[in-house]
Amino acid sequence: MTLIGAGLALLAALAVAGVVYGVGMLRSQVRLPDDLALALEVGSTRTTRAGNAVDRLGIRWAPMVMRMMGPARNAKMRARIDHAGHPYGLTLERYAARRAVYGALGALAALVLVSRGHWLLALLLLAYGWWWADLGIWLAVRRRREDIERTLPDFLDVLAVVVSAGLGFRQALERVTAVYEGPWSDEIRIALRQMDVGVSRRDAFDQLRRRNRSDQVGQFVTALQQGEELGAPIARTLLQIATDMRRTEAQNARRRAARMVPRATGVITVLLVPATMILLIAGTIIGSQIHFGDVFGGG
Repeated sequence: MTLIGAGLALLAALAVAGVVYGVGMLRSQVRLPDDLALALEVGSTRTTRAGNAVDRLGIRWAPMVMRMMGPARNAKMRARIDHAGHPYGLTLERYAARRAVYGALGALAALVLVSRGHWLLALLLLAYGWWWADLGIWLAVRRRREDIERTLPDFLDVLAVVVSAGLGFRQALERVTAVYEGPWSDEIRIALRQMDVGVSRRDAFDQLRRRNRSDQVGQFVTALQQGEELGAPIARTLLQIATDMRRTEAQNARRRAARMVPRATGVITVLLVPATMILLIAGTIIGSQIHFGDVFGGG
């Protein structure tokens, strides 16, 4: 029991370290430079911030971790961090620093537990050290994509109204983006800044599509470029895109609801039905005051 208690204490210490990391991430507020897209943007959800205690502790080993990851893995993680919107100023170097710290903590704790025969806890701690930094990025990507997909149809409706009022598409984008806040407005600001430094509108929106793993963003960019090539009125194109997105979202919601029915049925079958049967049988036995000693011939 003492060894198990030591393992649980190590897990608690790692959890506390994670909490401290989160608090430090929320409290730090100094801007740092990054790649072109991050340097160009001014949005709230991509604001860069100073490193927390974990970043500062592991930054000296970040180059070594990046060399171990290799160019292909580095490029993949850089793209994934970009898809996540650089949450709280996360960069590839900070990601490598966090992997170094979490990996060292997980490996050290796992080594102690293995030496005492606790293989299961050791494997759990190794998984913690290997996946913890990636889990945060995965959650940030998912949350950002959901925010963008929820905001995009309303954004396009307002943009269509502003374009119909007589403003050009570029001026309308700037006007609507100044009012809206959130990940999608930040992405539009990046595209506008890129166009300011000489990137063509087509290339800027192609990069916007690559930065966001969202079917709706891809649909928006494709329809916008096709409408521009065919000479279709931009306001009508925007309204049609918004209508199609809402129809697609409604269909996806119905599919999600349909998938939840068997899951709910399984939960009821596995948990509620047995629990109800146990309560009924126990109540019947207690209420009938049956003596099992008499039933089974006991003295």
